[in-house]
Amino acid sequence: MYILRSVKTDDLKDLFKLSNLMTFINLPPDEELISKKISSSMKSFKNPSKRLWENYYIFVLEDHNSGDILGVSMIHAQHGTENEPHFFLTVGQEAKFSQTINTGFVHGTLKLGLDTNGPTEIGGLILSPEFRGHPEKLGKQLSFVRFLYMINNTDRFKPMIHSELMPPLDRNGNSPLWEAVGRRFFNMNYHEADVLSRNNKEFILSLFPSENIYQTLLPMEARESIGKVGKETEPVKRMLENIGFKYTCEVDPFDGGPHYRCPLKDIRPIKERITGQLIDKGTFNPSKTREVLISVENVDYDFFAFKTLLEIHGDGQVSMDSNLMKTLGIKSPQKVTAIPFS
Repeated sequence: MYILRSVKTDDLKDLFKLSNLMTFINLPPDEELISKKISSSMKSFKNPSKRLWENYYIFVLEDHNSGDILGVSMIHAQHGTENEPHFFLTVGQEAKFSQTINTGFVHGTLKLGLDTNGPTEIGGLILSPEFRGHPEKLGKQLSFVRFLYMINNTDRFKPMIHSELMPPLDRNGNSPLWEAVGRRFFNMNYHEADVLSRNNKEFILSLFPSENIYQTLLPMEARESIGKVGKETEPVKRMLENIGFKYTCEVDPFDGGPHYRCPLKDIRPIKERITGQLIDKGTFNPSKTREVLISVENVDYDFFAFKTLLEIHGDGQVSMDSNLMKTLGIKSPQKVTAIPFS
């Protein structure tokens, strides 16, 4: 049995262990920084700031039997402010034609842009490698739980939801686009720039080219990485596209990873949400159920959810396996929200 819940102080060691599995700007391998992020998340769940950019929400996937933390995912309520803009490269085209020699070209271009009133960002999804490809689709659970939380707390988030996907990197974990462009203007390697940008983005605006960058002048490897995702990120890309997210023709200015967006109200799991009064009927008919992620009241956590089969009745009531309710200490009746999972 796996549960999804809001992060707590005791999760620090497990999150630090997860942070060492992959390089993520949202979960750096630094215990002190992770501890601060946990504290910020706990405050956001209990008493979120009206300054949305201060609110971070961290969700963990826990093995209910062992208590082990297997994965994590996050929401940043607003990514992009006056002090810390959201930077991107717009992927465009520019046509050139000469009447003299009757020759023309269409060049791919990249141009730096910024947003000081940015969208809500979903990110920081990490799943322990041995649990990837799990029959319970644990990665998908970690992704979808963020939408489940947003449903009942829409006032805490922006109307547009944003996601940045990881591009293909070379065998040393470097970005071909960074090697072709970024290194030449910042005089540092990809990972150094990534770490610096966590706390200071001034250098991006000050040093990055302000005019069009012509893709024609870039090495083939760099051109082919723009707007693409790495092999491990392909399932995430397909999942986002299946629930309504679209490529924005914008990419990360460091590595060229694609940006995807969807209005909050148009995300498919949110549009298809299920609400009802949870009751314990004693009897349960699995043949009349839907597979869902459901959030319920739990005295130990600000947010608590799990994947289960839900029987939906025609009288505004829903029910689930009574034994599962006992195992998780779920009381009824109570109003619940769920989203389709299958």
